[in-house]
Amino acid sequence: MLLKELCELFGPSGWEDEVRNFILSRIKADEIIVDSMGNIIAHKIGGGKKVMVAAHMDEVGFIVSGFTDEGFVKFKTVGGILTTVLVSKKVLLGEKRVPGVISAKAVHLQKRDEREKLIPMSELYIDIGAKDKDEAKSLLNLGDYGIFAGEYTEFGDGLVKSKALDDRVGCATVLGLMEQEYRNDMYYVFTVQEEVGLRGAIIAANRIRPDYALVIEGTTCSDVYGTKPHETVTNLGGGAVMTAMDRAAVSDRRYFEMIKNVAERENIPLQIKRTSMGGTDAGSIQRSGGGVKTAVLAVPCRYIHSPVSVMSKNDFDSVGRLSAAVLNELERSDI
Repeated sequence: MLLKELCELFGPSGWEDEVRNFILSRIKADEIIVDSMGNIIAHKIGGGKKVMVAAHMDEVGFIVSGFTDEGFVKFKTVGGILTTVLVSKKVLLGEKRVPGVISAKAVHLQKRDEREKLIPMSELYIDIGAKDKDEAKSLLNLGDYGIFAGEYTEFGDGLVKSKALDDRVGCATVLGLMEQEYRNDMYYVFTVQEEVGLRGAIIAANRIRPDYALVIEGTTCSDVYGTKPHETVTNLGGGAVMTAMDRAAVSDRRYFEMIKNVAERENIPLQIKRTSMGGTDAGSIQRSGGGVKTAVLAVPCRYIHSPVSVMSKNDFDSVGRLSAAVLNELERSDI
């Protein structure tokens, strides 16, 4: 399955090579460019409006920052990862995909006050089984990247658990959209370094200068135990998610309303994200060139930016169907 293959690839921000090569092997377009940042820009020539459809290739991860005399690896996070999800998690590091586990002092050895507080990042390390610093340095280098080691697994009633659903769900959706034909001038873009500041998207958008952009994402789902109904951001199984506003962008209002109307007409479930937190590549694209009309469609994912996120295959399907319907609508709608 395409999504499974994408999710299990190694692609932290700044080291998206494996994801990029996988996508390049599967796309066809009139022109394909890999720019200086590493973004893929696949152009299918058409008439009318210039439309950019984007998803980011990178995932949150780690970077090697040092080695202890005992052979343990010190690290920093790449992208937004809470310390609470790190301890005892399996990781893969560097080009050799060195396996390791994020570790800390055992509970038996912690003082009472230590057990009652969050372990600071500075006290965590990665155990790769090395006997000393020299052996650890023979396997890894300073600046090597790492990712969570998490497999794609289907479970429950049409659910999936995997690392990197953010944003391999977007990459898979864009690859599916590329198999269809649209009359507008279409640019399918797979961006880099979204998780560390929406960096690749601004370069790609300034090159393309689109009239419209549709960003496909994986987004926060907080419908879990302990969350009050009015505090849920999105709901698993509730369909595609559209963002009105976040910290990086405000969706064009006419574009936003058009998508709502298309979803209703096509009987595709759609929910509006009920928070203004976070940000996507839309923030960079919207402010590129002379300004771009943008919208964001996303798959709701529980436990995002962790070793294992959870999504519904029905929601994933809704995003794909709605994205295609929106691109068709852009051919005849003047917004």
